[in-house]
Amino acid sequence: MAWFKRISLFLLVNFLVIITLSFLLHLFGVRPYLTRYGIDYNQLALFALIWGMGGAFISLALSRQMAKWLMGVKVIDQETRDPELRDLVQMVHHLARSAGLTTLPQVGIYESPEPNAFATGPSRSRSLVAVSSGLLQRMNPSELEGVLGHEITHITNGDMVTMTLLQGVVNAFVIFLARAIAFAITQAGRDRDDNRRSGFGSYFLVQFTLEIVFMMLGSIVVAAFSRYREFRADAGGARLAGREKMVGALQALQRTFDVVDPRAPKALQIFKISSRSSGWLRLFATHPALDERIRRLQSPHNIP
Repeated sequence: MAWFKRISLFLLVNFLVIITLSFLLHLFGVRPYLTRYGIDYNQLALFALIWGMGGAFISLALSRQMAKWLMGVKVIDQETRDPELRDLVQMVHHLARSAGLTTLPQVGIYESPEPNAFATGPSRSRSLVAVSSGLLQRMNPSELEGVLGHEITHITNGDMVTMTLLQGVVNAFVIFLARAIAFAITQAGRDRDDNRRSGFGSYFLVQFTLEIVFMMLGSIVVAAFSRYREFRADAGGARLAGREKMVGALQALQRTFDVVDPRAPKALQIFKISSRSSGWLRLFATHPALDERIRRLQSPHNIP
């Protein structure tokens, strides 16, 4: 039934995108310009939807392999003779079984002084849990179990697919609104200009500018949902590993200077256990502040 729910969600999201785009066209008076000049807004919406969602799902399909390439993640052999790595694999697989996963995720490690971890993959059956060398060096087994429980919960919650749907919707809105509004603006300018000096150059300039603005606004929405899913993953990690271990993991991260790895791709930072931001940049932060996450887990109302 999981696959049926995902397909239903995908179709529902697509339907809502089309309805919302049509409403915005009427609200801002853009549709008359499109129909006047022979632009079918339904075709434009379909193009934006396919292009926006298609790009997001291609990224999802390649996410596990891209993580290995870009982060230098090395998948750990289950038969490894390294006791530390063997214990890591066994811990991940134990938590995965406790979470009800029938196909165990790959377990990998990558070189970075940053104490971090992430989960990625196109589905629950093709997932990857990766930890940094810095995380293994800085955390004890109890704290490590809390981190891994958090990442396993991302997999069981289907967060990779959900984030892909959301990013695809944002992409579709950006593509559609930027083109529709740019077309309306430039055509209105040409109507007032007898010499018709406005052309494709001005259209693409307006479109490019609007895409940047809309993408920034969309990033705020994506980041807000990402922070929400982090709270859910913390709660799931507490259920799997124990509340004290999850709190201990977050406290350990709080005590550790968060060294930023310049090689870490921005596109993969959304899957990490922690991040740092301040001021207005918090609007774009994919993770809540660590002290807020700890408070929520320690609250009597949030005991898993």
